[in-house]
Amino acid sequence: MTAVPGGPAPGRVPPGARTDPPLRLPRAWRVGRITPLAELLSSPRLTATAVRLAIQIVLVVALWRGLYDSTGTSAGLNESQAVSYAVLAVLATRIRGLDRQAARDTVMQHINQGTIVYWFLRPLPPARYYAWRATGDQLYGYVWFVAGYLICWPAGVLTAPPSTAAGALTATSLVLGQIVLHYVTLLIDLVCFWTLRNHAAQTFFLFMQNLLSGVYAPLWYFPEWFRVASNFLPFQSTLNTPLSIHIGRIPATETAPHLAAQFLWIVLLALLTRWLWGRAAARVVAQGG
Repeated sequence: MTAVPGGPAPGRVPPGARTDPPLRLPRAWRVGRITPLAELLSSPRLTATAVRLAIQIVLVVALWRGLYDSTGTSAGLNESQAVSYAVLAVLATRIRGLDRQAARDTVMQHINQGTIVYWFLRPLPPARYYAWRATGDQLYGYVWFVAGYLICWPAGVLTAPPSTAAGALTATSLVLGQIVLHYVTLLIDLVCFWTLRNHAAQTFFLFMQNLLSGVYAPLWYFPEWFRVASNFLPFQSTLNTPLSIHIGRIPATETAPHLAAQFLWIVLLALLTRWLWGRAAARVVAQGG
């Protein structure tokens, strides 16, 4: 590099020149985009997900239409409501069902391998890292949910919400339900710090979550005692509540208690998991530098 007479020396920044550092994404956002980037860079995985969703939707539509061949209304739901609920439940599995086993980034895997200690040594606290990873997972899942909704609605397998207010309440309740699910999942993961291996707990949790949230079937079809018992658990707030609002089984004017229950579960589970994170940190020991 040749110096210009009267100009600054080579390699030196002229006085008054801007020296802004290169634009960098916030650390938390870089964590949140791990899942979407990993999925987008794997075209076979995207194709498999699309095919699996399409097959599931075709099967549940055929099943529920067949069940309503000989009846008009059951448990307060007609055929279009039942089919819409089932299709929405399938689409919602993309928000709820992302698996990090292949990426080896589950709490149980890190504990078994001894790498969980790095979560506590990073500049980003482990609770915040976990929350941002989950946020990225769910945002990616919402893309699939919305895309599927926009395809199924014109195809006639989904009914629109009864009103604009019901649609807005459905969206609000769905977001609150996913936050509840996040804390419930976190609670199960935190058990690993005391049990080391909780495959059985996770399998049981997955079954109970799908059963009591309404993935297998709307809770309105279950006996009264079953529905009453489920009111004391957070599971139905994750899915059955928002989908019931969408199909009109819960009128928009009666959603306040259900939304309040979702808020209450979020607060209680947030406080509990925050306390457990502190207890878990006390069990992690890092030796050496």
